[in-house]
Amino acid sequence: MTLVEARTPQTISGGAKPLFTGNDWDFDTIRRIHDACEVEARALGLSWYPNQIEIITAEQMLDAYASIGMPLFYKHWSFGKHFAQHESGYRRGMMGLAYEIVINSDPCISYIMEENSATMQTLVIAHAAFGHNHFFKNNYLFRQWTDAEGILDYLDFAKTYISRCEERYGHQAVEQVLDAAHALMSQGVHRYPRKKRPDLASEQRRERERVEHGEQIYNDLWRTLPAKAGAARPDLAIERRKALLELPQENILYFLEKAAPRLQRWQREILRIVRLVAQYFYPQRQTKVMNEGCATYCHYRIMNALSEKGLIGEAAYLEFLQSHTNVIRQPNYDDRSYSGHNPYAIGFAMMQDIARIVEQPTAEDRQWFPDIAGTGDGMAVLRDCWENYRDESFIAQFLSPKLMRDMRLFHVADDPDQPELHVAAIHDERGYRKMRRSFARQYDVAWLDPDIEVVDVDLEGDRRLILHHKALNKITLQKDDARRVLQHLADLWGYDVVLKEIEPGTGTVLGEHHASARPIFF
Repeated sequence: MTLVEARTPQTISGGAKPLFTGNDWDFDTIRRIHDACEVEARALGLSWYPNQIEIITAEQMLDAYASIGMPLFYKHWSFGKHFAQHESGYRRGMMGLAYEIVINSDPCISYIMEENSATMQTLVIAHAAFGHNHFFKNNYLFRQWTDAEGILDYLDFAKTYISRCEERYGHQAVEQVLDAAHALMSQGVHRYPRKKRPDLASEQRRERERVEHGEQIYNDLWRTLPAKAGAARPDLAIERRKALLELPQENILYFLEKAAPRLQRWQREILRIVRLVAQYFYPQRQTKVMNEGCATYCHYRIMNALSEKGLIGEAAYLEFLQSHTNVIRQPNYDDRSYSGHNPYAIGFAMMQDIARIVEQPTAEDRQWFPDIAGTGDGMAVLRDCWENYRDESFIAQFLSPKLMRDMRLFHVADDPDQPELHVAAIHDERGYRKMRRSFARQYDVAWLDPDIEVVDVDLEGDRRLILHHKALNKITLQKDDARRVLQHLADLWGYDVVLKEIEPGTGTVLGEHHASARPIFF
């Protein structure tokens, strides 16, 4: 069931008839809600992709959970496993379901639960169809890395392609490639901008061109075998081949897709599919606080505006406030329900605090934020933040001393060489800047994800693949996890693989992991 935005609504005057009464709703109600929310979103200066609203059941929401929220996706056993886990927890009352799932596409697809009350439908439309939608369309990371117009067509192509591979080569063969690709998914993204943004809409058309180009590179790289172990070749030829391999290479799936000597054409295409899906989600991993903060702040402003105009009644407003309060709740560190920082709570609190600094600054605010304090237009500053920052830079720039005091933040230093934890900073004059830097670093992917690169290939010997992991602060990979993932890498490469853990700066080797290819793909 689908409702597609098709017209510009008329402005609704104060004292108008409520959009709904009670909890029940129908499709006309949803359309009225959407149009009323759009009026308020325009008043906030938001811009968005056209909206497509899909009504789904609880089981369909569970299914979307299992397949990472995508409307069209290929089949994999892990999705069924996740579905069973989520369904079991939901049926036993051990977990709830999200009120909505929103897809970064053009048109922007918002899935809303048919079990929601009319009030909750209003809330999730304001939150997803306008808040998230605005962030997706305008944030620089999404503009840089994602192709909102092409993602749905590409997912349809990917699903069809993998289904055809299963019919031709067998489910087990395809599953083995997907298992290996999924294990390397977090190391399958470009972390720095390429020459141009992915054009997903033309991927299917360009498949043949990619194959022909890949075969040309393959022939140039692998057309000769070493004559003898240790036989010398001209340095110039070796450097040329390394240049063709684009070494060092941080995107391991990209490297395997282009250079793995034993993979077949269809296997390379599956690696490309998984890699492009991983790249699609890369901006979302870096903007969780900002994205949820933007959507939560927008729904809060829109719902309050609807209430002030009499478009939602007092009972509906109280229902909204209860849900909103639950969403932004941040348990204390000693609370049994504490599981880390709630991105909704942090994001919403920072958006409110920025609006306060802009419109009603204190002397402290003017000292810390001279560029925005007292400028008067809170929404203009917030829209600029939503457009130009990611979580790490946003927190490092805009987390205020007042908010640190309100949230009672403190910094705990966990030094593995010391027997006890140490409180390194608290919310006071000496601790503000140190605490803000430390808090922002928790959202920096450069600190969260292992820095692993393909650095060399033994072209003159056994074709062993050599990788380096830059072990920040001497934090090495867990042996069992590294062994399992490295085995998948070796299977895709087709030859031995060695991963060296290197201390940045000194170059000291802290450890090594080895894996040999198993003859399962070939």
